[in-house]
Amino acid sequence: MSRREERKLHSSRTDELLSRKLFLQREYSVYHLEYEKERAFYDAVGRGDFGTVKRLMLPLRNGLLGQLSPNPLRNLKYHLVVSIAMITRACIEGGLNPEAAYTLSDIYVQQTDRCATEEGIDLLHREMIFDFTSRMADKDGLRGLSQKIVRAVDYIYDHLQEKISVSSMAEFLGMGKTYLCDLFRRETGITVGAYIRKKKIEAAQKLILYDSCTSAHAAAFLGFSSASHFIRIFQQETGCTPGEYKKIRLRGRLAK
Repeated sequence: MSRREERKLHSSRTDELLSRKLFLQREYSVYHLEYEKERAFYDAVGRGDFGTVKRLMLPLRNGLLGQLSPNPLRNLKYHLVVSIAMITRACIEGGLNPEAAYTLSDIYVQQTDRCATEEGIDLLHREMIFDFTSRMADKDGLRGLSQKIVRAVDYIYDHLQEKISVSSMAEFLGMGKTYLCDLFRRETGITVGAYIRKKKIEAAQKLILYDSCTSAHAAAFLGFSSASHFIRIFQQETGCTPGEYKKIRLRGRLAK
């Protein structure tokens, strides 16, 4: 059989399989996500619009995403990799630095590959969406900063779930600690430590509001030593406790 005949046979089998799958989906009312809603979700991530992202985001374990593998865990992994790729491109279109976007994408794909449970994939899915959306929400604030400080800010984002050491950050960036601190304050108007706390608490606000995180969960997720330490810093930054913050924001939504 010639290659041309092989390609024709393969195409014919693919068409037959597609027709059969579409017939079964119609019979059992199984449909993929509506394109408009899917596109709106990715656009919202690209704009850093947390409200719309939360409203449109679906868990990976639902019947609307189709089956890419008969193995449940592998099926979720495939869907997560697709989601990572789509979100990466949406964020690049929204103005995220391509190198940073593709590097972040690689990190999440590698984490997906290592994940051993369906619950772990679910958590990684939310974390990935949260991470990209946060970066897009804050990208306008990086305009006018030097490349050195943009790299410092990227480092903070990449290690937001850890206890960040300014000394380690300076060493990673190839800068002296004193020079980094002076340059950071001169360009941003606040100290490195204050900026780290600010970004951690901003991340915590989104977790509490959009992902229904408890203080203990948010504290562990963002690298705080304890829930009490997290609550104290949260109150210093916002003027209220995490519980009060959520009640205030929910009341504001209901009033609209």
